[in-house]
Amino acid sequence: MMNFQLIKQGLLVIALWSAAISASWASSHREAPMISNDPLADNVDLYAFRSPDNPNTITIIATYVPLQLPQGGPNYFSFGENIRYEIHVDNDASVSGDEITYRFTFHKVNEDPTTFFNIRLGLQNLKTTYTLEKSTDGGATFQTVVANGIVPPPNVGERSIGSMVGLNTDYATLMSGAVNTATSGETVFCGTSDDPFFVDLGGIFDLGDAPRQNGTPSDGLACMNVSTIALQIPIADLLKDGAPATPANILDPNYVIGVWASASRQKIRTLSSTSNPTYSGDWIQVSRLGMPLTNEAVIAIGSKDYWNSITPYEEITDTLLDDYFYNPELALYMDDSLFGGAVPAFSALRIQRNSLQSFDFGNGQDGLYGLKGNPALDGTALDDDIFGTLLLPGPGKPRSVDLWPAFHTGVPNLPPYQLATGKNGNPLAVGKPFVNNFLPNGGDMLRLNMAVPVTARNDPKFSSLGLIQAAVLGLTDPAYNQNTDIQAIPNMDGFPNGRRLEDDVTRIELQAVAGVVLAAVGLWYDDYTAGGANPVTPDLLGVLTYTTGVESNDVAFNSTFPYVALPKSGTSECGGTLVTGTNDVFQGSPLGMTQRPVLMKNYPNPFSAQTTFKFQVNRATKINLRIYDLQGKFVSEVYQGYRPEGEFTYDWNASGLMPGMYFAYLYDGDGRLIQTGKLLKQ
Repeated sequence: MMNFQLIKQGLLVIALWSAAISASWASSHREAPMISNDPLADNVDLYAFRSPDNPNTITIIATYVPLQLPQGGPNYFSFGENIRYEIHVDNDASVSGDEITYRFTFHKVNEDPTTFFNIRLGLQNLKTTYTLEKSTDGGATFQTVVANGIVPPPNVGERSIGSMVGLNTDYATLMSGAVNTATSGETVFCGTSDDPFFVDLGGIFDLGDAPRQNGTPSDGLACMNVSTIALQIPIADLLKDGAPATPANILDPNYVIGVWASASRQKIRTLSSTSNPTYSGDWIQVSRLGMPLTNEAVIAIGSKDYWNSITPYEEITDTLLDDYFYNPELALYMDDSLFGGAVPAFSALRIQRNSLQSFDFGNGQDGLYGLKGNPALDGTALDDDIFGTLLLPGPGKPRSVDLWPAFHTGVPNLPPYQLATGKNGNPLAVGKPFVNNFLPNGGDMLRLNMAVPVTARNDPKFSSLGLIQAAVLGLTDPAYNQNTDIQAIPNMDGFPNGRRLEDDVTRIELQAVAGVVLAAVGLWYDDYTAGGANPVTPDLLGVLTYTTGVESNDVAFNSTFPYVALPKSGTSECGGTLVTGTNDVFQGSPLGMTQRPVLMKNYPNPFSAQTTFKFQVNRATKINLRIYDLQGKFVSEVYQGYRPEGEFTYDWNASGLMPGMYFAYLYDGDGRLIQTGKLLKQ
């Protein structure tokens, strides 16, 4: 039991911590003091994943300009001029710096200076276009691959987008019409979208109250948009020189890439009372992002601006930043001997202080360093003859073996970084491979092994827990835990092996700080006795079942490029709250029965193999009907298309689905949720 004075000290530490990150956890929304005053150049999030519907390609999505209110006119946020937005790719650790760089710059034209409206009579104020340049020589030269690319206007509202006095179209058409093909072969999109990140901002900011101890969790980004850059790139174009066209296996080290994004401004800005500002001088990086939450919840506030100013490659010599990972602050609140009692929401998250009754991973302890020089390390990734002192650099750095590599090198397919399956109680033995995204090139990046197969989004084993769920399956599922062979385990393509839109990175990273990766490789929690029968102890279950209370985005993602959801409209309902609109299983939005553009029923319900959806279209619109299961996983896109006013029916064959409860979600052309309904498959 902690005494009262220690709890008071813990609360003081938490208060200081909360103040430091109180504008930062989402995932890079206003995360550092300087960039918080320059939102147009602020990196928000970064995603990199093998495209689920086009697996010969990799999709990279970088978002900027955080916390955009859909109704925030008349000067809506957008990409800024005089800013270089860049996506960087490193595919060869033996070569210094980036191998590929994509540079986006934006230009705005006022089509109608006589109005204060953003859109009127088919004209925009301001209309935005972009230029995309590509470098394949480390940034020495750039080639223009897209000129005058289209950026859709903000989703102002139904009259501005859909009416005759506006643009006379629907937003889904605007968005799809902005998808471009670069002369170098990439598919490109730039524009506003729904913020794909999800987190209970209010709970997190309230002294780490996630999940909330009193009250209901709420997605703090449910009503927000971001400015999105999306690229879909052939895997062949991302391979390092000399890599085979076909991977040797699904963990081929030749297929690992590192991805990071940045924004830069020129050094000097000159203001004038008679003309627009002018810009001159060298270009200076003002923001960057690789792994989510790095600069938000790992780097201390005094170093945040500095972290934003350097590249991942400059982190190689920065030992000050390293210690934030060797001894993470968040671990203090997952340790009952320190300040664990001050954060009751984290009570399920506890790190190993006496793993296998031998190893202490508490802050300031030695972790596995006590094995230095022991023959047991021979042939492992911790062997000085293999990677030097990279992963076991010294005493007092306990998380150098798990948290530090996750953010700075990726993880190699060598012991101890294999699952405990087949290890017979020895964490240093050969086990079940489940990840290889090792690229020891410097610092913070998303690292992705492009050879790992895609987990279909409608796969029953698809999970927003990414590699953590892959580890669970590899340890417990008889389909995967019977041998130590390399095998495609669902969710091996999930965070932190890249990052999918669906991945719950806040939950995953908090679980990682709590030592779940150490447990996965056989360094079990303290309540397991070495040699015991079952390592699935209450401590392990507590970490695995921990949740912040918000586990998915507020709206469904699209099934095709650019995958992000349509931006929220300035005039639509916020947060998707539903009210009963009929007496049957379907419910309507706050728009009301008579105002909704589409009314929908289905019959029969319950059904065994097929059900028919009947639509009453009250106003010509695009319709998108999707089905999800009880866990919120996407199951099927039943219908998507533009329909004129009138009635029509659509038969849905669900014979391949397991019996159970499902949910139908109907969206209109602006991406607004119109109806939801329960479906019972017998």
